[in-house]
Amino acid sequence: MDHDKNLTEIRMMIARHRRWDRLFLITGIVTLMIAMLIFFALIMGMVIDGMPRLTLDFFTSFPSRRPGAAGILSAWVGTTLVMLVTAVAAVPLGVSAGVYLEEYAPKNLLTEIIEINVTNLAGVPSIIYGLLALGLFVYQLGLGQSILAAGLTLALLILPVVIVATREAIRSIPVSIREGAYAVGATKWQTVSDHILPYSSAGILTGIIIGLARAIGETAPIITIGALTFIAFLPTSPIQSEFPFLSFEWLMAPFTVMPIQMFNWVSRPEEAFQLNAAAAGLVLVVMTLAMNGLAIYLRYNLRKKIKW
Repeated sequence: MDHDKNLTEIRMMIARHRRWDRLFLITGIVTLMIAMLIFFALIMGMVIDGMPRLTLDFFTSFPSRRPGAAGILSAWVGTTLVMLVTAVAAVPLGVSAGVYLEEYAPKNLLTEIIEINVTNLAGVPSIIYGLLALGLFVYQLGLGQSILAAGLTLALLILPVVIVATREAIRSIPVSIREGAYAVGATKWQTVSDHILPYSSAGILTGIIIGLARAIGETAPIITIGALTFIAFLPTSPIQSEFPFLSFEWLMAPFTVMPIQMFNWVSRPEEAFQLNAAAAGLVLVVMTLAMNGLAIYLRYNLRKKIKW
């Protein structure tokens, strides 16, 4: 009798857990469908409002007080240059810091404090980075309201993301890879450069591109350091026709970026400016999705080439 009673209780418990599993599954599917429906509605709204404005003139014209003649030339050029500075500043430093913390740093209290702070910095609101950059880059270092200051600000913003992504990618490498390299006489640097980094490159690249995709849509830190809301000229070209053929004057030029341009148009009362903002938002969404798609593509192809 006791045995049958125990079996009955076990069956009832299993049935109850299965009901909870089904409930959780249904809740997850409904939540996902609602989120996708909202996302689809927002995207379709931007497509319907902004698609008629996506002409060649829209990409090659400066902002204007007349909505029909306004374009995003200065905004997308400024975004491209700012993201170039961000990538150059954040990627080498972030990857190097991640490799050091994971492979070289001694396991002591100081390292644990650094690791905790790096992880926490990944969740700090972006406005805090803007205030930090305003005091450090704009006032203390005298960079002013320039492309260089904006790029370094966004580099600080995504630096913890790159570091964490690099460490997680390195941790995913089996210990046998390291042991095999040491067994044949490889040094620490040879093991890292010839084995660890190549095998973890897919995860590192994914983290880098996702970090850059986050930075491209940030507005708060850029507003804080003084990005212009209306600019009708382009920075000096980085490529010159005369020796030394490269110019870095553009680093100190004033700028605007796509989110700022959208903010400027959305704040206007005319409906035509709202259509311009929808078109610019559609361009920004496509750029962000393209960067995330590139991350997925690179990760897939790099992992196919890796032979464990």
